[in-house]
Amino acid sequence: MDLRQLRALIAVVDEGTFTDAAAVLGVSQAAVSRSIAALERVLGVRLLNRTTRHVALTETGRKVLAQARRVLDEVAHLEHIVAASRAEVRVGYAWAALGRHTRGLQKRWASAHPDVPLIFVHANEPTAGLRDGTADVAVLRTPLNDPRFREVEVGRERRVVAMATEHPLARRRTLRLTDLARYPIAIDERTGTTTPEMWPADARPRVIRRTGSVDEWLTTIAANQAVGVTPEATAQQNPRPGVAYRALRGAPPITVRLAWRADSPPTGLDELIAAVRRLYEKR
Repeated sequence: MDLRQLRALIAVVDEGTFTDAAAVLGVSQAAVSRSIAALERVLGVRLLNRTTRHVALTETGRKVLAQARRVLDEVAHLEHIVAASRAEVRVGYAWAALGRHTRGLQKRWASAHPDVPLIFVHANEPTAGLRDGTADVAVLRTPLNDPRFREVEVGRERRVVAMATEHPLARRRTLRLTDLARYPIAIDERTGTTTPEMWPADARPRVIRRTGSVDEWLTTIAANQAVGVTPEATAQQNPRPGVAYRALRGAPPITVRLAWRADSPPTGLDELIAAVRRLYEKR
């Protein structure tokens, strides 16, 4: 048994299909299938019932899944302890880091801590790398509500609309949510900040295009297959040929948070929080 097999089991259950699990893990579907088969062979039991459209845990599979999550959490904690000794602070993000503030924070931190690099790392999952130890602290735009982590608000961001440059709405400088309802809306349910519930109940989008990453989201929009709503940080940090960003009026702002593991706060956490807050207050 190895950790790769446990990660494959968790990904298949969390994502619902072998195809989606493979995309999250960055491997082929065949590799995921081999990992699950190897784990079942090692344990001597069937963990998943498979059909052409559905994957479900067996009774034993449910028990193994719970233990697999605990094992990987403990491994991540060990990796985090070791990483903390490397004299660097890794800031995870799933979408757009801190937008226009990213470079400013890096410069300020480098000036104050020349021997402790502040490294931004991309992790396309809800904890932005905290869960598996990729990050010491994470930039979040949706709350975790998980007792393993602590989080604080550091700023607010306006929302903008993203659309193809040839889209009819691209001729306008500002838009409202109701202007978008007649068009397909690209939504990333995994790490995005947009949900259909943002629209009035009687004016919600009829077509939702679900995406799995910021790159897929932008590619869908650039192809004029959907429009999207996103934090202004996306426009600032992810310019894309063929994509236009426009101001969105009347939509609630997005709360930006920093989060970290409750049992191992990173080096310089208080100073990092204060520095990010100062940057957002200057707008």
